[in-house]
Amino acid sequence: MDLPKRKPNRLPDFDYRTPGTYFITICTKDRKCLLWDTVGASIARPRLSKYGLVVQKAICDIPNHYPAISIDHYVVMPNHVHLLLQINTDADGRPMVAPMISTVVQQLKGIVSKQIGHSIWQKLFHDHVIRNAADYTKIWEYIENNPLQWKLDCFYSEDEPL
Repeated sequence: MDLPKRKPNRLPDFDYRTPGTYFITICTKDRKCLLWDTVGASIARPRLSKYGLVVQKAICDIPNHYPAISIDHYVVMPNHVHLLLQINTDADGRPMVAPMISTVVQQLKGIVSKQIGHSIWQKLFHDHVIRNAADYTKIWEYIENNPLQWKLDCFYSEDEPL
């Protein structure tokens, strides 16, 4: 039986260890709303659930595990996470040793799953290589405003948090 071909979700021949900024989206399995205690369009500052707090800590710890990587901006949404990851250069502009973005995401998912006791994540993740300052600004603002526009989000779900 022929299985359907998946659309490639990475740029062909691109080295995902290259210094630059990457927009990452990671979804929970079946887009279950596990990461906020309450869901609603009027929430200015949502309260993270116990799972959401574990995810937030794991995100903030990424630079401790990978010194070449910094987190420029992030948001934990009810059923997904957005990150702006920066692979940095040293003071002389030379590339620093960094893992592939997929390794960072895999480790983040693994740490969260271990601390929670089971996986809450969808298998894959979405990435976008930031190409210029306008692209960066647009995505930074999207991340910043995402909680206020939750009901308009493409990942919105009526699913109630656990």
